[in-house]
Amino acid sequence: MALKTREQYYADLRAMRPNVYKSGKLITDLVSDPLTKTLVENQARAYDYSNDPEFAPIMTTKSSLTGNTIHRWNSLVQSAEDLMANANLKRFMYRKTGTCTPGTCVGWNALNTMWGTTYDMDKELGTNYHERLKKWAIYAEENGLMVAGCLTDAKGDRSLSAGKQPDPDSNVHVKEVRPDGIIVSGVKCMIAGAAACHEIFVLPGSGYKEADADFAVSFVVPRDAEGITIVQCGANGDGREGWDVIETTCQSSYIFFEDVFVPNDRVFMCREYKYSGVAITRFTANYRSPIGACVAGQGDVMIGAAMLMARANGLSIKPFQDKLVDMALKNELTYGLGLGAMLAGSKHESGIWYADSKLAHANKYYVATVPYETKRICQDIGGGIVETGCLPNYKDCTDPVIGPKIMKALKASVNYSAETRARAARLTEWLTLGAGVPGCMHGGGSPDGARMVVRAFTPFEEYRKYAAAVAGITEDVVDPAPKK
Repeated sequence: MALKTREQYYADLRAMRPNVYKSGKLITDLVSDPLTKTLVENQARAYDYSNDPEFAPIMTTKSSLTGNTIHRWNSLVQSAEDLMANANLKRFMYRKTGTCTPGTCVGWNALNTMWGTTYDMDKELGTNYHERLKKWAIYAEENGLMVAGCLTDAKGDRSLSAGKQPDPDSNVHVKEVRPDGIIVSGVKCMIAGAAACHEIFVLPGSGYKEADADFAVSFVVPRDAEGITIVQCGANGDGREGWDVIETTCQSSYIFFEDVFVPNDRVFMCREYKYSGVAITRFTANYRSPIGACVAGQGDVMIGAAMLMARANGLSIKPFQDKLVDMALKNELTYGLGLGAMLAGSKHESGIWYADSKLAHANKYYVATVPYETKRICQDIGGGIVETGCLPNYKDCTDPVIGPKIMKALKASVNYSAETRARAARLTEWLTLGAGVPGCMHGGGSPDGARMVVRAFTPFEEYRKYAAAVAGITEDVVDPAPKK
């Protein structure tokens, strides 16, 4: 099969065991239920573009394992150019959906993270994880899978390590090792798109020490495996209609693993705690470098939304040109810094290209700060109507009694309808204040964590020596000794 279509994707979802809950109910048809159909629509478009000759170069590639044409998000990233293609796919999809398309993102990164990590484990420890992963990777390619990547655990008390939590299920862990596989339990939180994915790829949530070895686990399972329950986050579609509902959304999930059996051929780490930190380092490098393209892509849509609002308000965009340029500059800052991290990276012995950690984490820091200014400018141009609570809902706007009054009040430019202004305002609200906001602050980790990595990789004392040499200073200028 390799390249899947929208219709085949729908059929896959409908064939799976219902295990997704939202708003207190079990979703029996993810494709049509108003609570989940916007997530499905989001990811279905990736299949549409893969089968469209115009966009196929962005969305597909040749498999390095089989030579077949596959969805790019199932591929191995083996060069800086491959990682740049990853970024460009993300920016493209943001432009088309206004938000993250998670099934083409974190699971892809999980595969590449563990490709090099399983290679290293096998080389040192004599395990056979890499061959298992290779077998699954070919399976994912051939079936055109959407894969949710699971990194973040519920964690519990942040002052305690995983092994010291009162509830061990705060973090996904190995409960039992059997001859044919492992039993796992625990909770992964805020996992994007999992409900509408085929499979769930679990990574260790942190770097662990020997005392926490049970939590050093990586595996992949079908989304509907026995013992897995998924609870959807977010409010899009909850009682909303018409233009109040954005057609494409990224919904996150809480995933509960309760005594889930994972067969050996889908286990890629089991208590090899020394490699949990290695996996995290590689994951964050290749995730935080292209994330700049994600926020740039949504920033591109915000520029468009600001222009729509200005014109729907009856204004030319000329007075706002400088502000629009400011938005564009911020988009290119994170996009470009991410590309720099990719080009400064290196190729692992296994064949995978990993971005430069220092630059990738610097990019994450700016992703956590710069896009909020882009959103502020978008709101500034749009006016008060784009702020939360300042636009009547769709039901009121179309009500036979009060609707005409509202639409008359919403009418601004003589050239554009009140509906156009309402739609542009709701989109702007969604992009800047609503659930359409990507995880700029904590998506892929905290900005403080990124700063810690940059600090660790910056040789401050070496820079001090550069400056001293340039100035001709021969004394060794160091910090004063601590006072007693």
